[in-house]
Amino acid sequence: MADDVQQSAVAARTWIGRVRGRLLGRTLLLLAIGLMLLSLSGLQLLAPWVGVLAFVSVVLLVAIVPDTAESATDAGEGTADASPAFAEAIRLFADALPDPTIIVDRRSVIVHLNAEARRHFPAVVDGNPIAFTMRFPPLLTAIERARSSGSQTIEMHQAVPTETWYRATVAPLWPGQPANDGVLVISLQSLTEGKRLESLRTDFIANASHELRTPLTSLVGFIDTLLGPAANDRAARERFLGLMQAQAGRMSKLIDDLLSLSRIEMRQHVRPTAPVDLVSLAREVAEALGKLAVDAGAPLRLDLPDAPVVVAGDRDELYEVFENLVENAIKYGAEGGAIDIAVATSNRPGFDIVATVTDYGAGVAAEHVPRLTERFYRVDAESSRKKKGTGLGLAIVKHIVTRHQGQLTIRSQPGQGTRVEVLLRR
Repeated sequence: MADDVQQSAVAARTWIGRVRGRLLGRTLLLLAIGLMLLSLSGLQLLAPWVGVLAFVSVVLLVAIVPDTAESATDAGEGTADASPAFAEAIRLFADALPDPTIIVDRRSVIVHLNAEARRHFPAVVDGNPIAFTMRFPPLLTAIERARSSGSQTIEMHQAVPTETWYRATVAPLWPGQPANDGVLVISLQSLTEGKRLESLRTDFIANASHELRTPLTSLVGFIDTLLGPAANDRAARERFLGLMQAQAGRMSKLIDDLLSLSRIEMRQHVRPTAPVDLVSLAREVAEALGKLAVDAGAPLRLDLPDAPVVVAGDRDELYEVFENLVENAIKYGAEGGAIDIAVATSNRPGFDIVATVTDYGAGVAAEHVPRLTERFYRVDAESSRKKKGTGLGLAIVKHIVTRHQGQLTIRSQPGQGTRVEVLLRR
């Protein structure tokens, strides 16, 4: 209702302005006609009331009938002077499209944006020229070309405020119709997710190849040495065989992690529903890794309820979550002297249970924390490799937690250790 009233007011003001312009533009003509009618009345060739009526009729005719130039201008105005029904039809058309859509008139002024366009481009406002807020030269060029050559398609890449990609299609609205001359529809299909996945896939292949090539190169070097200079050196053979075993184990662990990550991703959108007792699971992991923790100087301390805590999940995957988190704590936080494992009721909205693994070691600087779950991301790559880390442990944990519709939170500060929380639903 408010839009209708506003449109009516704008239309009324526009009409009044045109009438005023027509009268001012034909002042001399009206003055000549008035003098002529006055002379005829003075000569008693025309009754005074007839002269007044004739003059008023001429004024009304001049005010109502547009001239040829004005009619031509009206035909090219596009949506600026379109009827309210036509403008509403354009809005409904744009709002029905699933992609961000922008309508511009013949002057490249934005007529309407649908909800998706407002969400993706909050700085773009109705009534402003599109060049004011979308300063992307290829798009502006495509807009101009679309007016003379028809539909245009380009790819947009914007790095600020965040890196995004769009495929923009600029097309005339009902070309050939005078009332729509110059009106363009700009449809923007988001390519951001696909580009990021492509980048992740490329980085993943490069990192996996690098991680496998390093131990493989070492193995080839050891084999060449054993076949050559150390062929008859028993002590060297025993030492190199031990190193080769370690490198082969590293490759085996990396391949196992890659296969595990692949299996989890294949079932990413299917939430497991089997009942799993987190208390017994935590005790099992603590028993399996207890000796490793004691040898590292950081015994495991359990804070678990007496009663079972059951959630819907996949037992093997949740075991892998606890195992990876505790192994990470032992590798990178053992200098803190202890590692705590706890399971408790969650007070976070939407989650029932929280499982935590806390170490009191060196911790991680704030800029590294958001990237710890990225594949192959390491704060200190050389130290991680020496500790036989593959760089995939936390990535696996994140994918498993996501599959269980949970949430993973990592808190860490240098010198104060690291606390990892896994929030789950029953």
